[in-house]
Amino acid sequence: MGDVDQGWSPLKRVLQKAAVAKCAEMVGSGQQILDMTVAYAKEREQFGQLIGSFQAIQHHCTSMLIDLEGCRWITYKAAWMIDEGMPHDKEASIAKAWCSEAYRRIVALGHQVFGGIGYMEEHDLPLYFRRARVAEATFGDAAFHRKIVADHIYSNGWVIPSPVEF
Repeated sequence: MGDVDQGWSPLKRVLQKAAVAKCAEMVGSGQQILDMTVAYAKEREQFGQLIGSFQAIQHHCTSMLIDLEGCRWITYKAAWMIDEGMPHDKEASIAKAWCSEAYRRIVALGHQVFGGIGYMEEHDLPLYFRRARVAEATFGDAAFHRKIVADHIYSNGWVIPSPVEF
């Protein structure tokens, strides 16, 4: 790893890349959950009509899509910056913090659309729930990465104005 007490720098770079790779995995899983949810909403009938025709279900699917696209965009940006050799500490942490929380929201909304069947062990959704819980903590949770972003902002001399200055 290098000299004594100098191992953090290379390890930090590896952990940042791993966090972005975990984000890419969460994007793929989130897409699968959204696809399953939309397909279910198109086939499940309740009260004589498809549940996909209910506005609340449409809102849930839209919220899932918005979270997913945010994850996809920030993950692509962080991965691009890593690939180009650009400084990416802040972007990798932003991606991990956002994706961890958004992935959990996507799973939760999927559970709401599926209802009871989404909690059955025979269904795929509990597997994605467990994956979301593990992915949140892997390579640092959202609070850890938000602290990195805050430290980066503070070290660059950004001053957050008080509400009076707005």
